[in-house]
Amino acid sequence: MRELTAGPRILLKRLRALMAEALEPQERLDRIVREIAQNMVAEVCSFYVLRSDEILELYATEGLNPQAVHLAQLRLGQGLVGTIAATARPLNLTDAQSHPAFTYLPETGEEIYNSFLGVPVLRAGRTMGVLVVQNRTKRAYREDELEALETTAMVLAEMVAAGNLTRLARPGVELTNGRSVSFNGHAYNDGVGLGHVLLHEPRIVVTNLFNEDIEHEITRLDEAMGSLRLSIDDMLSRRDVAVEGEHRDVLEAYRMFAHDRGWMRRLEEAIRNGLTAEAAVEKVQSDTRARMMHLSDPYMRERLSDFDDLANRLMRQLMGYDPKTAAEMMAKDSIIVARSMGAAELLDYPRERVRGLVLEDGATTSHVVIVARAMGIPVVGQAKGVVALAENNDAIIIDGEDGRVHLRPQSDVEAAYAEKVRFRAKRQALYRELRDKPTITKDGQPVSLLMNGGLIVDLPQLKESGADGVGLFRTELQFMVASTFPRSGQQEKLYRAVLEAAGDKPVTFRTLDIGGDKVLPYFRSNAHEENPAMGWRAIRLALDRPGLMRTQLRALLKAAGGRELRIMLPMVTEVAEVKATREIIEREVNYLTRFDYQPPSSLKVGAMIEVPSLLWQLDELMREVDFASVGSNDLFQFIMAVDRGNAQIADRFDQLSPAFLRVLQQIAEAGKRHNKPVTLCGEMAGKPLTAMMLVGLGFRSISMSAAAIGPVKNMLLSLDAAQLNTVLSDLVQRPDANGSIREHLVRFATVQGIPL
Repeated sequence: MRELTAGPRILLKRLRALMAEALEPQERLDRIVREIAQNMVAEVCSFYVLRSDEILELYATEGLNPQAVHLAQLRLGQGLVGTIAATARPLNLTDAQSHPAFTYLPETGEEIYNSFLGVPVLRAGRTMGVLVVQNRTKRAYREDELEALETTAMVLAEMVAAGNLTRLARPGVELTNGRSVSFNGHAYNDGVGLGHVLLHEPRIVVTNLFNEDIEHEITRLDEAMGSLRLSIDDMLSRRDVAVEGEHRDVLEAYRMFAHDRGWMRRLEEAIRNGLTAEAAVEKVQSDTRARMMHLSDPYMRERLSDFDDLANRLMRQLMGYDPKTAAEMMAKDSIIVARSMGAAELLDYPRERVRGLVLEDGATTSHVVIVARAMGIPVVGQAKGVVALAENNDAIIIDGEDGRVHLRPQSDVEAAYAEKVRFRAKRQALYRELRDKPTITKDGQPVSLLMNGGLIVDLPQLKESGADGVGLFRTELQFMVASTFPRSGQQEKLYRAVLEAAGDKPVTFRTLDIGGDKVLPYFRSNAHEENPAMGWRAIRLALDRPGLMRTQLRALLKAAGGRELRIMLPMVTEVAEVKATREIIEREVNYLTRFDYQPPSSLKVGAMIEVPSLLWQLDELMREVDFASVGSNDLFQFIMAVDRGNAQIADRFDQLSPAFLRVLQQIAEAGKRHNKPVTLCGEMAGKPLTAMMLVGLGFRSISMSAAAIGPVKNMLLSLDAAQLNTVLSDLVQRPDANGSIREHLVRFATVQGIPL
């Protein structure tokens, strides 16, 4: 790439003036192609726009038959123009008609032209159209002319993306930026949302393309790049990042790109060719993305994603993007679209304006999904490619039932989903009618339906859902969304608010479950863990840091003065850990009593069964605890040796496999044998089919998201638990049992008329 000569520089100045004039879209296009032809001493300049039906339509020309405008068309991949659009690469030919892809369009009259230079019109790596110049004489266009044409194409890309050419399209024809696209992902939280896209890390729309002062723009670029490099170095120096080897690899790739001299050189050359710093970043990003989009190597495609994110970060720095301001200006029906995001980042958005969440990555048990469930919004994950194709304010539909996302949906799809929303509203009305009705199966078995929570935003749902109490309050979420350790007074305030909201309903507080994948940015660990999910976390960390545990226990005891307090210990591996915690609790009770604090009216201590070793200590455990809870997410993960955060294998094994159901049955029987209540809190509890199975195995208390209580209660009211228990006992204990019994359960529900 070389610096532009005087002619192309004059062209860029003329284009800047043209963009400032008040012109109709067609007149502006006609003037643009005329200016390009005159400046480049070309006899022809033509602009083709890619439509949603993958047809390239001639939108403006200087030199070809003007009657061919909006009539001449080529399919994607057809002819020279179609080849450029399909490959996203320029063509520079001295004898165009000898090229194997050449296609003659008689309506254009282009058969007399030999030399040909065409460039793709790109935005964020997407092809929006093709820009072409031609001459009768056989000549090779210079590199600076190619640069000038590519820069001009950026102007045209913004015109297409902004919808300025929509009025020129014939009725029923949409341009590529308006094309309807659907994605198949994974359903992570039930619900349907209709709204408009809000990109979590949006591409910045560059409106100021041409610079006035080259040196000033290079200085801006240097400063922004310096800040970007420092931010990456800072993230790499943080110990909490070092724990996650995969995250560190990503950041190392970021640092490699940020220090790449070739990238910096291309950016500086684009600035010297007349672009602003941010326009230079966008141009180089688009060129790189277009070249790499067609690579099949997954490693290289992943590196493209890293480079894309880095370029977007650099543009945001250059343009002073403030995410807080963007959140304040978001639409009232926003559906957040992100590659990935943290739980705290989701809570930064005003809850009343969020209608759904779409993730390219993530898993059903990731923390942002857990928080989204608490907020009661539908979530679809693993929607690969949605970020690249979405623009802010695009219409979007998210279906959390079947894991589908419809971007810029057609009117009939929108109408169908509007009807689905109305149907769901009627169904929700049915669930509201059941809210105060006791959950008793058809054969008279009472079942306690509890809700999971962890934040202030969860509390109103306790009453709205009709839950019998809070079966799992994740106290670590308060720590995860804070920038520093919550003080004892802050913790006490939250716990008291939860207990007051619950009234006479029970609340089970799980003590701090951090470590593993729940990294607190302000909590540093010196140890690098190869398998953090099985490392220094939860009760192990708490017992090693007794000051941290005592602070939380003291806050819980103070908040529960005069009330029942239920404390549950996570990640228990040995019964000795429960005994050690009881001793700490007893010391804290004695301490508060000495200072005249009112103790809880009742204090119960329980343990989560999520580590397989407890399966061989169930009798000892039941004698030591007042209650138990099954953490089905982690227990399944450890039983099956499946990383639940790894999307590649997270769905490989079914939770309804006989092997896992035998484990659950064993736990339920141990609780019954010792007359100790056992609750299951995990993803299994929140789906009617798996909840039906749990009751059939003998569980009489299950905890789930508030939104799941209505559907599960509706199912249980039609269930004969004893009949299902007989069926399950046979299926689970058969010597030849393997795979999954899901189909058997669905058949049972269908025959019995049980709504799922």
